[in-house]
Amino acid sequence: MIKVLLVDDQNLVRQGVQALLDLSNEIEVIGEAKSGQEAVKMIPQIKPDVVLLDMRMPGMSGLDVLHELSQANQLPPTIILTTFDDEELILAGVKAGAKGYLLKDVPLEELVEGIKQVAAGKTIVRPQITEKILDSVEGLKNEFMSLERPDPLTNRETEILRLMAGGYSNKEIANSIFVAEGTVKNHVSNILSKLGVRDRTRAVLKALELGLI
Repeated sequence: MIKVLLVDDQNLVRQGVQALLDLSNEIEVIGEAKSGQEAVKMIPQIKPDVVLLDMRMPGMSGLDVLHELSQANQLPPTIILTTFDDEELILAGVKAGAKGYLLKDVPLEELVEGIKQVAAGKTIVRPQITEKILDSVEGLKNEFMSLERPDPLTNRETEILRLMAGGYSNKEIANSIFVAEGTVKNHVSNILSKLGVRDRTRAVLKALELGLI
């Protein structure tokens, strides 16, 4: 059973989501948090496998929860679950460590599958949201100088770059290819250097432009 914590300030939403998830024999809702503050206290204590997190809550927002738990290295795999198809929140939430984003009107089957994927270490983002993210970073392409013909990437660097494009963290990449996290960090530094870019987002964009991934 995948243990899930619901975080939402609206009682009806929590009750509705729990009622749906109770129909699945693969997921168990082990707790509910009515606020960001309550979520920050509960998560390290009950250690859920996946958190379903509302972004727009009074006081401490979902984004605040992501930031605080990430800084404390206590953030479980988290899916942003919201009624707002908000591009800025998507980008900020993913950057803060969320592993997926779904709207609250998503079908039960898609919600369950998303929880299963995130619990398995994968990243889930709806296709239309992926398009928005790509559109939003389109303007970054002209903000930096990069080499027209970068040094060739090794097979391992290309493999890591593909995982970077999938939204995986250094730790997740290290686990998936069975190397130390420090080794992955060194590879990422080499990739940025070879592509002549400053960060991971620009590296992925440049690689896509050049057809490297």
